[in-house]
Amino acid sequence: MRILITGGAGFLGSNLCDRLIHDGHEVICLDNFFTGRKANIAHLLQHPRFELIRHDVIDPFKVECDQIYNLACPASPPHYQYNPIKTTKTSVMGAINCLGLAKRLRARVFQASTSEVYGDPEVHPQTEDYWGHVNCIGRRSCYDEGKRCAETLFFDYHRENRVDIRVIRIFNTYGPRMLANDGRVVSNFIVQALRGEDITVYGDGSQTRSFCYVDDLIEGFVRFMNQTEIVGPMNCGNPGEFTMLELAEKVIAQVGGRSKIVHKPLPSDDPKQRQPDISLAKKVLGGWEPKVPLEEGLKRTIAYFRTQL
Repeated sequence: MRILITGGAGFLGSNLCDRLIHDGHEVICLDNFFTGRKANIAHLLQHPRFELIRHDVIDPFKVECDQIYNLACPASPPHYQYNPIKTTKTSVMGAINCLGLAKRLRARVFQASTSEVYGDPEVHPQTEDYWGHVNCIGRRSCYDEGKRCAETLFFDYHRENRVDIRVIRIFNTYGPRMLANDGRVVSNFIVQALRGEDITVYGDGSQTRSFCYVDDLIEGFVRFMNQTEIVGPMNCGNPGEFTMLELAEKVIAQVGGRSKIVHKPLPSDDPKQRQPDISLAKKVLGGWEPKVPLEEGLKRTIAYFRTQL
């Protein structure tokens, strides 16, 4: 197939480009390089089945393709809060442009949504039928509500225009090609430890996250896109739950050095718990579940960051 990936030079997008090229498809990577990097896809630039288009998903675009993966949007708090209006536009206008293209081409279109649609959840773990607990006027709202609106658009296009959609909700993911300055907890801890700095833990460190290694997530993407049982939304992530203190201790143990854990005030609207219920994914994706344990994933990610710093 000929497959378009918006945000294809980003962390997840570039790993998806690799997977789809490996599977024998033609890949069109569309990215404006706000958080994506050409270095992530440099090894593909001469590949005969790979094409790069520098373009902002906010602006209309036309390509011919069989499938569309819409991954375009800054996904870490420092980046999506840098220009919050632009972030909301990217989610909303990007969804409209991808859906319009899919409608014209009768192509299947995939929306990379997020566990942030659940906000600071009052239900734990989070199942797909939970509507969320989101502050619509907070500092994180540009991302949370932008993604929620994108889901609305996807399902309205599906109901009104019979567009063939797939909506997935991504939980915390880590691995090679994360940005060192993206503000996410795994990269923060690894970079601080490698630089010999103290590890910054917000609050008392008892808040939890579940961490999925990128290869496991991409496998979930491809299986979900190519099944015909459901359109979503579907959680995709690792249900293994760790506190921030546990993660910090694991990173220090692997990196070594003299880094100490220091505590700072918890940011506003920071979720206290985040853990996916992946029962639906296991059912419809042929028994899919994450296979890479946190210790192994951290080892691979630390090795990547050693080459970058």
